[in-house]
Amino acid sequence: MGPDPIDLHHQGAERVIGCYVLETAEGPALFDCGPSTCVDRLKAQLGRRGLELTDLRHLLLSHIHLDHAGAAGVLVREHPSLQVHVSEIGAPHLIDPARLEASARRLYGDTYDVLWGELAPVPEANIRVVGDRVLGLDCFPTPGHARHHVSYLDEGGTLYAGDAAGVRISPYRFVLPPTPPPDFDLEIWNRTLDEIERRQPARLALIHFGTAADVARHLGELRDRLGSWTERVGKGMAESEFSNSVREELAADRESDPDAYERAMPFWQSYAGLKRYCELQAA
Repeated sequence: MGPDPIDLHHQGAERVIGCYVLETAEGPALFDCGPSTCVDRLKAQLGRRGLELTDLRHLLLSHIHLDHAGAAGVLVREHPSLQVHVSEIGAPHLIDPARLEASARRLYGDTYDVLWGELAPVPEANIRVVGDRVLGLDCFPTPGHARHHVSYLDEGGTLYAGDAAGVRISPYRFVLPPTPPPDFDLEIWNRTLDEIERRQPARLALIHFGTAADVARHLGELRDRLGSWTERVGKGMAESEFSNSVREELAADRESDPDAYERAMPFWQSYAGLKRYCELQAA
C-alpha cells in the first residue's frame, strides 16, 4: 500500500493535482502543496485527516512550478513557523517570485489568476535548501522536467517523485511525460530515470495523480514516450497534430480518460517544451 494523496480538486476536477502528508521524526510534513486556488480545499482535506495547517512542520517541494508550489507563500503567511524545503536553484524564486509569476503570466495569459491565484513570497527565514538527507528521507536531483527538480525517497521505498516520473492518472496505467518549457531536456531526463531505477523504489507517489507500484514498467513506458514524442516534434509535427496524436494514443488504450490527462498535463504545453528543446538541439 502506498500513501494516499490529497486530491486538491483543481478547478473543481478530480485527480488533477494532489499532494501527500508524510510522517517524519519532526512531525507531519507536506509533499508539494498545489496552487493558491486550492488552499481552502487543502485545509479541508487536512481536517478530514485530523490535521490543521498549523500541525504541519515542514513543506517538501519537488520544484517551484505553480501546480506544485504556488501556494507555499500563502501557507507560510498563515503558518509562519512552516519550514519550506526546496532546491538551491529554486529557493531564490520562492523568496522573490516576480520573475516566476511574469513567466507564468506570459504562458497562461488571461487564465493565470483563475488557475493559480496569488503567488506570495516565502520569507528567506523559512527556506531550507535541501541536501542529500531531509527529515530522514533521501533527497536527490531529478532534472529533465525542470532543472531544479528534486525527489524524496523514504525508508519504506516510496519515491515522492513530483513530475520526474511523469503523469499517470490513477487508476489508469498510461504514462505521459510532462514536457513544458523552458527546461525540458531529453538527455538529462533519461539520466534521471537511470538514477531512479538505480535506487529501486517500491512505488512512485505522483502529483498527477496517485501511487504506482509497477515501477519498472511505468518508468520504461515514460522513457519510451519521451523518445517518441521528441522524435515526432523534431521531425516537424505541428501542435494540433501532436495534440491529436496524444488523444488518439489515450483513446486507443480504452482504459484511460483523455480529458483527465489533458486537465493534468495540457498537451499544448508539452508540445511547446518539446518544440523549444528540438529547436535548441538543431541550432
